[in-house]
Amino acid sequence: MSEPASISSGIAARYAKAVFELAKESNAIKALEGDVATLSAALSESDDLKALITSPVHSREEMGAAIAAIAKKAGLTDFTSSTLALMAQNRRLFALPQLVAGLSTLLADERGEVTAEVVSAKALTKAQATKLAKTLSEKFGKDVNINATVDEALIGGLVVKVGSKMIDTSIASKLNSLQNAMKEVG
Repeated sequence: MSEPASISSGIAARYAKAVFELAKESNAIKALEGDVATLSAALSESDDLKALITSPVHSREEMGAAIAAIAKKAGLTDFTSSTLALMAQNRRLFALPQLVAGLSTLLADERGEVTAEVVSAKALTKAQATKLAKTLSEKFGKDVNINATVDEALIGGLVVKVGSKMIDTSIASKLNSLQNAMKEVG
């Protein structure tokens, strides 16, 4: 991980934990889930928001006013709005995407869920995704949400990432292993 990404993740993790704990103490986990969904959608759809959080040319006051207006229009909860205002005041809005990702992870943990990043050579059918989710659920003891993507370079098989664990059954990986073994021999 690059240093700036690591710094952003560290900053975002602290804010995410604080917001999550506030929501939990206030019995507002459902409201926080709504805030996270709203922020996630805003980040993926609004180029203006992305420009605002990454631009160094805006003053703290301008960023604070802009983020307060966005939070009010989006109907975010008070603790989420306050956190965004604090991030703007401390010039930490650049970590907003990592904050949303961190909150999503904390909320999933609270629900007893885990997300599996699955890369396959061709799109998984509904039956395959369901069977894979069931198998992973048994292995990890949690409900598993599948986030599937396609990479034809795998030739066949799957690469599954759940947390820090990775299972690579792709043909491309097996061919690379065989190529390395052949290089070692001769």
